[in-house]
Amino acid sequence: MKNKRILPVVVFLALIVIVACVIWHPNKEACTQDEAAQEVQSTELIRTSQSWDGVELPDYLQGRPELVAVKYVFPAGKKLGWHHHPVMNYGVLVQGELTIIGQDGKTKVVHEGEAVVEMVNTIHHGENRGTKDVILYMFYLAQEGMPLAVQHPEIPLE
Repeated sequence: MKNKRILPVVVFLALIVIVACVIWHPNKEACTQDEAAQEVQSTELIRTSQSWDGVELPDYLQGRPELVAVKYVFPAGKKLGWHHHPVMNYGVLVQGELTIIGQDGKTKVVHEGEAVVEMVNTIHHGENRGTKDVILYMFYLAQEGMPLAVQHPEIPLE
């Protein structure tokens, strides 16, 4: 019998605390922050049909796709060799800053939180010119057996 009397009291006290928070708390949003934290949020990072250098992406490949997701970690000061991608790919940089340099000299600096669409069939390389590791998640639209990148060791890095 005691439990049946306690429950309404607990519910009443909880409601008083919530109402008091909403009325007197200097940051009224803090009172409902738990509710907002439970909501699914969606932010479109990029929507494009061009790579970062403004070139139109090629048509989709014919046949069954193979989707590949790769996490890259580039140590501070690291330079990647010259390479090209025979498949479309894009990614999101989650830490650091990555500088991408095309063979034609065009440069793109990708900052933390930004999305980037890589060049397709165009030779380029990347550099971490910062002081902390770069963490980059890349997503490739390939086909079974296709390389994600083709290296060009014959082109020296400066």
